[in-house]
Amino acid sequence: MNNGMKKRWLSLYVENQVGVLSKISGLFSGKSYNLDSLTVGTTEDPTISRMTIATVSDDETFEQIKKQLNRLVEVIKVIDFSDIFVRMKEIMYIKVKKCTSADKTACFQIAETFKAKVIDYGKDSLLLEFVQTATKNDAVVKLMKEEFRTIEVVRGGSVGIESISMMER
Repeated sequence: MNNGMKKRWLSLYVENQVGVLSKISGLFSGKSYNLDSLTVGTTEDPTISRMTIATVSDDETFEQIKKQLNRLVEVIKVIDFSDIFVRMKEIMYIKVKKCTSADKTACFQIAETFKAKVIDYGKDSLLLEFVQTATKNDAVVKLMKEEFRTIEVVRGGSVGIESISMMER
């Protein structure tokens, strides 16, 4: 990433209606902005959803993204996570296939090291669940690709909320 390009995070409160996700993702694709991650779920109010969006952009483009999101009727509030303390996690599943007994032992050790859960296993496979930052999940994927012959990775995208205390991401 160069020329002021850096990863940036936004959180949106939006109306929980059909087509809102499509409209927001369409705004990004229509302007050639890249979405690194987009997650959405209903809040405590069933008429409102909250989105967490990650993108890589320069300052000028990021300001433009925020302005364009604020113009959408369905968007209730845009929160820029750039300068506030945020708690952010991502769920990730890794299935290790064609495991030997030694592979399974290594998987259990990796799970313990990264505070993951072994949520399913079979004769020659194991399924791990990780809930941690995207950066840590990146490191786990790299490690698992180096250690095991066949893995399958599913990532859910990050969700974030403003921190109560002054803790970092």
